Amino acid sequence: MSREQPSEQHPGRAVEAVWRMEWPRLVAGLTRIVGDIDAAEELAQDALVAALEQWPRDGVPPNPGGWLMLTAKHRAIDLVRRNQTFARKLALLGRELATERKEQPGLSVALDPDPAIEDDLLRMIFTACHPVLSSQARVALTLRLVGGLTTEEIARAFVVPESTVAQRIVRAKRTIAARRVPYAVPHGAELAARLDSVLEVIYLIFNEGYSATAGEDWLRVELCEDALRLARMLATLMPEEAEAHGLLALLELQASRSRARIGPAKTLVLLADQERSRWDQLLIRRGFAALARAHAIDRNRGRPPGRYTLQAAIAAVHAMAPSAEQTDWRRIAGLYAVLAERFPSPIVELNRAVAVSKVHGPAAGLELVDALVTAGVLDSYHLLPAVRGDLLVHLGRHHEARAEFARAATLTDNDAERAFLRDRVAECERASGEAPDAEPS
Repeated sequence: MSREQPSEQHPGRAVEAVWRMEWPRLVAGLTRIVGDIDAAEELAQDALVAALEQWPRDGVPPNPGGWLMLTAKHRAIDLVRRNQTFARKLALLGRELATERKEQPGLSVALDPDPAIEDDLLRMIFTACHPVLSSQARVALTLRLVGGLTTEEIARAFVVPESTVAQRIVRAKRTIAARRVPYAVPHGAELAARLDSVLEVIYLIFNEGYSATAGEDWLRVELCEDALRLARMLATLMPEEAEAHGLLALLELQASRSRARIGPAKTLVLLADQERSRWDQLLIRRGFAALARAHAIDRNRGRPPGRYTLQAAIAAVHAMAPSAEQTDWRRIAGLYAVLAERFPSPIVELNRAVAVSKVHGPAAGLELVDALVTAGVLDSYHLLPAVRGDLLVHLGRHHEARAEFARAATLTDNDAERAFLRDRVAECERASGEAPDAEPS
């Protein structure tokens, strides 16, 4: 017996699935028409209500996304007529609807892919990621408007109250309106500056999913997938931007390890201990392809690789190694040296220290880490004492290492990471013959 299509069997589920996929396009397209994000969201919600009322009764239309967009545009006409501020947009909207009706009579007829819709998405990405907004606001607004997540889903992913996320989104929209942020893709030198903000937001979303800062889980797969979806969308919308492909390559390669990073009972598994047969080869191939595209664009334009392309190249070296022991650490150390020279940061320097320790020994790595300790630039970053502790272990200085792991455990808000670091403390106690500390009551 053949199985029915889910949309035919469960109209309610079809609405939910289509809503998740079409929400960004609906809001982006409607924002262009009415010039207001809040109004666009309300119109999209009205279209959803209409679908929930009609689809269970009349059946799911052949192209649900097209149905939603046309329905929302009809609602937009009513809004424009009621609001004199939007009056000048009425003629534009009327022409769009007349064209769509002529080409495809009836709301159930599919809307063909429209380049204007892709332009709208790109405008929305650059609006949501505008540097005038705080980093947290950019992340929340991007996940809401471009990722299609609800405030509840965003709050759960970042382990913050839903009210906090809602306030960030409301404040971000008010800032966009007050500062008159244009709903447009910038050009020339401004594009390069603004693109950095867009890339950073997607990178931050992925990092929070890949190594969660708080909560019980170290890995939040859904957040990684949302960031990957955004990165793929951006690379498609901006095919000639090398760093868009560089970021996509980095995320594909990092995501390929996700299944191997979590052990039984949600325990943390470090890169050196991962079962590489569990790495996703499809994601690795996609990562290699995106990296090759980024390199080709940079080469054709006669410029060096950017920040994300260099990081993707490092991830590619790991992906090519059949085992941890066969990793080309000399190549990785060289790439980190280039990254540190062109895009200096304490985090890059900490990662470079690890690579240097693999090539020249733990003492060489410790020297670089101690320079960071002296500078005091990463005092509250838990991975600084964690890395220092690991290097001290390799030097046989278990008593000192124990103190570093204990400090790192107090600096992280992630339960899985804290448990892992406490295990390292216990290992150092056994190795040095120390009596374990009493468990806190």
